[in-house]
Amino acid sequence: MEVILLERVAKLGQMGEVVRVRDGYARNFLLKRGKALRATADNRAKFDGMKAELEANNLKAKGEATKVAEKINGRNVIVLRQASESGQLFGSVTVRDIMASFEADGVTISRSQVMLDAPIKTIGKHKINIAVHPEVEVSVSVTVARSADEAERINRGEDISTRQEDQDAAAEALAAAGEFFDPEAQHEEVPAPAATEK
Repeated sequence: MEVILLERVAKLGQMGEVVRVRDGYARNFLLKRGKALRATADNRAKFDGMKAELEANNLKAKGEATKVAEKINGRNVIVLRQASESGQLFGSVTVRDIMASFEADGVTISRSQVMLDAPIKTIGKHKINIAVHPEVEVSVSVTVARSADEAERINRGEDISTRQEDQDAAAEALAAAGEFFDPEAQHEEVPAPAATEK
């Protein structure tokens, strides 16, 4: 189906372009959300009449979006979750969780603006893109941790994938193994036990 785009759509085209898309995508997404019109002769004439108004509205929305983008660009939000010792979450961090974290910081964003391909399932710092407007996109980071202290350590750049006690024990075991298997090490000769007579 051919449609006329009423706004910029990522990976598809700019406002006013006539593009060919699959029927389901056009019906269920573009037309339903008011992002496009069917490319008929009547709609082309209608679009030419509305073009100046659409461009003015787009510029106004883009200006407002730029202000919001400046506020949240590079921001880091913290999401606390339970996780295993290996860093796997018991559950996941979804778009809804990211939206709630921003709302706690006083910034309201919609579900469609958060560009998260798959839910976050591990502890750490993750980069997420937020499209505050079809033409304005910013990058933020989401720190997923078990506690506020752990989140602070992650933000400082510490490796929290293993506990410090585990790292110390592994280092000691490695040193002991190195001494045990060192071929040049001097070992005392232990005399063989004498055979006892009966």
